[in-house]
Amino acid sequence: MTTLLHIECSPRKQRSASLEVARSFITRYQQNAPDTEVVTLDLWNMALPELDQPAMDAKYAELAGTPITPDQQTAWDSLKALAAPLLQADVLVLSVPLWNFSIPYKLKQFIDLVSHQGILFSFDPERGLEGLLHNKTAVVAYARGLDFSAQSNTPAQQFDFQKPYVEAWLKFVGISDVYSVIVEKTILGKELDQASREAATQQAIALADSLDRPFAG
Repeated sequence: MTTLLHIECSPRKQRSASLEVARSFITRYQQNAPDTEVVTLDLWNMALPELDQPAMDAKYAELAGTPITPDQQTAWDSLKALAAPLLQADVLVLSVPLWNFSIPYKLKQFIDLVSHQGILFSFDPERGLEGLLHNKTAVVAYARGLDFSAQSNTPAQQFDFQKPYVEAWLKFVGISDVYSVIVEKTILGKELDQASREAATQQAIALADSLDRPFAG
């Protein structure tokens, strides 16, 4: 059985282009692999913990290899529990809207909470950093309101801090197979919005067909 983890990063739900495209991928993937278990993390309906002093002290104790207090252990355990679905999944799907040329703050908070040594990566003085999310595939549905083509007023090379950041993080934590589907121009009129959504949906379905194979967790 394959476990697919969907991380929802948009609060807009029924109006969300990124969520619409991601769900198209997931639906087709499940059609191709009916035994797929889908787990959803809706970042807007979760009580994400704070990365407070006990958590930070636990982090640095982990780095130093020193004992931690009960309060620090409780904070550290909450971070490990939050990251557990990432470690258990075979396929990760993220639906990510663009906010101010970057990602929603809820996703950034989630990344900060789970990205620690001993949780999603390891460190060795000789080998350096190594991500722990091995043998996994990630699919990211990105949504953007404007046109980010090279000839536009907001070319991706200058204004896109969304896709490069997410992909850098995924690769940092060990995922080498990363695929993206982009839907743009969602605020440039109903016709452009609809056409972009339809094109991205077809791309997502085709991608799901190409990934119809078992994964080793």
